[in-house]
Order: sequence, then structure tokens, then C-alpha cells
Amino acid sequence: MFSRDTWKEIFISIQKNKMRTFLAGFTVALGILIFVSLVGLSNGLKNTFDEFFRDDATNVFFLFPGRTSMPYKGYKSNRQIEFDNSDLADIKKTFPQYLEYITPRISRGALVSYKEESNNYTTRAVGPGHQFNEKTIIMKGRYINEEDIKNKTKYAVIGRLVEKDLFGDKNAMGKYVDMGGSAFKVIGVFQDDGGDREERNIYIPYTTRQLIEKNNDEIDQIVLAFKEELGYAGAMAFEVSLRKFIKEKKYIHPDDENGLFIRNVADQLQQNNQFANVIAMVFSVFALGTIIAGIICISNIMVFVVNERTKELGIRKALGATPRSVIGTILLESVFITTISGYVGMLIGVFLLRSIGDKLEDYFIMNPYIDTGLAIFATIILIVFGALAGYVPARRAAKIKPIVALQDN
Repeated sequence: MFSRDTWKEIFISIQKNKMRTFLAGFTVALGILIFVSLVGLSNGLKNTFDEFFRDDATNVFFLFPGRTSMPYKGYKSNRQIEFDNSDLADIKKTFPQYLEYITPRISRGALVSYKEESNNYTTRAVGPGHQFNEKTIIMKGRYINEEDIKNKTKYAVIGRLVEKDLFGDKNAMGKYVDMGGSAFKVIGVFQDDGGDREERNIYIPYTTRQLIEKNNDEIDQIVLAFKEELGYAGAMAFEVSLRKFIKEKKYIHPDDENGLFIRNVADQLQQNNQFANVIAMVFSVFALGTIIAGIICISNIMVFVVNERTKELGIRKALGATPRSVIGTILLESVFITTISGYVGMLIGVFLLRSIGDKLEDYFIMNPYIDTGLAIFATIILIVFGALAGYVPARRAAKIKPIVALQDN
């Protein structure tokens, strides 16, 4: 359809009007660059939320005892609420249809040593279900089981970095470590996607911790998982029932917000996903705005181009050029500039996103990215509208009579 002479004419036009061509190309490239960047950053924000919840199970409640702020049934306010082993049994008995597992957690700091090596670590006294809550990955040996809880064994499951700190290159399995003055046998080594901090924890049976602490039955907090088939609505209903049950058992006023705290991970995940989606929508609106701005700018520039070349087009028509060839030349120039500039902007945007990585992690943006198909689609859309932007003024110019065009100043 277009001859070599047509392309030669386009390149001559571009060379003669470098500033005009640069402005047109820069506008298109900038529009695609901003679009790719905004979409990529919104995806980076979603990555941050996904990473935050990826390490732990999301169908989980964390129950924390608080201090009452209201008197109730003869009990004064400012009373410290405490959990104990009976609470575990009562929750299991009352809500069997909801529960997947339940475990206490008692956290203590301790100086842990093996021969000449020692360091301070956090010990967590837990039940077997805690492995699923933390998504703990056993590298060696095993995790704590029900027999350990029943027999109050002095067994320990240590993090990968604890083994590295205390044992170096040696295998920790079966060795005994001194933990706060008590000897514990290492029965397992775990890793955790939560990072270094998680891999410097040590897990022991919660009944063993209670035995060490004067054989009490106190619990710091309760962690329980509900069945995933309950869904979000079912989880929220379960939280209401559980809160009511605990408050009645512990004589906490129904309106007292300080006596009991429940962290619903499913609810937090839902809220964060909604927030991330809203932010993504805002970013998408701005990104769409940049595409529209690019279309408007290229349209204005093409109108200017046609007006500037009115006399030239009149001469071409006087020499026998058809309206179709006039439209084709202007349209091809518009598509050529838009295509080259659009893909340059897209490539720069993709490169910038890949180079960011986790550098913006402090701003809650991690590994931003854009789907390649979406980036190409947006570029094609801009090219199509760039072609339309060139077609409208070109079609108008093709209708101008040669004598009128030659009279144009």
C-alpha cells in the first residue's frame, strides 16, 4: 500500500521537524511509562500484603487476655484476665464444629547454650497445632506431638539459625542444650519463610514450660484455627460467638473492650485486600488518565502537523495525489511515531520496575511488576488511538481543494 517514496517522505518530514517529532514521541512514551509504573507499583503494594500474611495461616484467631475496664457481677474493674488449660478444653468442647486445631502459646526469653556457645533466644511453649499456624517447615527430626504434651518431655525444636549459631556445621539432632538452667534434647530443626527472626525461635511443649514454672496451668495466649470451609462470613460469626463465650466464662462485661482481645487474621486479610484493591483502583484511574492525556496530546500535535502541511498537501493533490494517498502518508507517520515511542516507554517502565525489587519495601511496595500482556495491550491501545488521532485531521486535509490549500498562508 505504501511505497518506498512514502517512507522516504515520512523520514524527511521527521528530520525537518525534529522538535515536533520529539514532543509527539515524548508524550506517548511518557504516557506508557507512567501507566506501566503506576500499575506496577499497585501490584507491588499487593505483594507486600501477600508477603505479610504468607508466613502464617490466615484461618486463625489469636486470643489475648487483657485488663477489665468495667465492673461486672461483683468483680471490680482493672482486673487482670488470665487464661489457663481449662480454657483450651472448654473451647474444644463448645465449638467442635468450628475448630480445626487449637494451641496455647507461652513466650519466654532464655539464655541457651551448647558447650562454649551461647545466645539469647525466644522460646515458645506450644502444642502440636502451632506448626500449622506458623507454617513451620521441619528440616530434620520432628515437631512436638501429643505424647510430648502428655508426658511433659524436655524436648526442643530449634530454628535453623539456632542450630547454626550454637552447633556450627555439626548436626544438632539428639544433642542437649541448656535452656535457662534446664537441659532440653533437640528433636527437630525447622526453617520458616518468616525470615531470620522466626528461625531464631525455639519450640517446647507448653506443659513442660508450665512444669518448670512451679507446675502451674497458666497460658499467655490462645491460638486457634477455624475450618476454612466456614468462609469469611462464618469466621466473623464464629468470632462473635467465641468472644461472647470467653467473656461469660471470665466474667467480663459484654461492653468491655479491654478485657479480651481477639486478632482475627482472616478479617485483617480481608480489610487489607480491600485497601489494596482501592489503592489499585486509584492507581488504575491515574494510569488510564495518562493514556487519555497521551491520546489528547498526540491528537493536538497531529492537528498542528496537518495545518502546518496544508500547502504541501495542496501541491501534492494538484500534482495528482489521491485523497487516499494523502491520508495514508499522514496516518503512517502518526502510527510510526506512536509505535516506536510507545514501545520505548513500555520497555523503560518494565526495566524500572524490575530494577526496583525490594528497594521500596519501607514504603510497603515490594517487587513491583506489570503483566507483559497488559503492558503490550496498553501500548497497542495508544497506537490505535494515535492512528485515529492522525486519521481525523488527515481526512479533513484530504478534502481540501488544491486551490484553497495553495492560498493558505
